[in-house]
Amino acid sequence: MDLRKIKKLIDLLEESNLTEIEIREGEEAVRLSRAAAAPAAPVVIAAPAAAAPAAAATPMPMQSPVQAATGGTPKPNDLPAGHVVRAPMVGTFYASPSPDKPAFVTVGQQVKPGDTLGIIEAMKMFNPIEAEVGGTVLAIQCESGQPVEFDQPLFVIG
Repeated sequence: MDLRKIKKLIDLLEESNLTEIEIREGEEAVRLSRAAAAPAAPVVIAAPAAAAPAAAATPMPMQSPVQAATGGTPKPNDLPAGHVVRAPMVGTFYASPSPDKPAFVTVGQQVKPGDTLGIIEAMKMFNPIEAEVGGTVLAIQCESGQPVEFDQPLFVIG
């Protein structure tokens, strides 16, 4: 693997919220990681050997129903009291397994630990977002098909 590509990957890792990147090109593989303050889900980025280097994309913040109603970015105290489930990665949030299927959860629904609340698509991989605690879904802070940022509040469970 070309040393210039590895240096670009290091720069990408330093400029992002990612804690780990793994690239495979044919038989070669490179894994870069850095120590994180809290455990995070690993993100695997796979690039085909013939692919050109992709430009770094800056995620666009989205407006949730709370943001639209209040006219701005929600502050932690704008969320209902309860356990906040946050996005473990940057990607696109989907509330259902496919467009013609119902949402995984709705406000007022009872959930138990391990229940799927939604999915985040990142680099063509679909990552389930699971309930960490049991209770009632008090709020859904994002809309299906919208981009989400790392650590963005997605759900509140009470």
